[in-house]
Amino acid sequence: MFGLGMQEMIVIFVIALLVFGPKRLPELGRSLGRGLAEFKRASEELKEGLAVELSAEEDKAAAVAHEERQPAKAEAPSTGAAEEKPEGTDETRNA
Repeated sequence: MFGLGMQEMIVIFVIALLVFGPKRLPELGRSLGRGLAEFKRASEELKEGLAVELSAEEDKAAAVAHEERQPAKAEAPSTGAAEEKPEGTDETRNA
């Protein structure tokens, strides 16, 4: 745990016991535990939020790349039959 051996943990506990006293030490331990739990929970929420944002950006980039690979279907080529006039004919009719 944090690279501390048993001897270092005992020294830290004894110093904490001398500084805070036996009555206040359990209360301090509980508040420290709650603080660490809250920190862990907040860091997990941050990781999840970043993962969601990252996946949304990846999906958006993939959709853009997919659209670039596909030709635009809205711009279908016209047949041109209605627009072309037969060559060499004047459309003057006498009725």
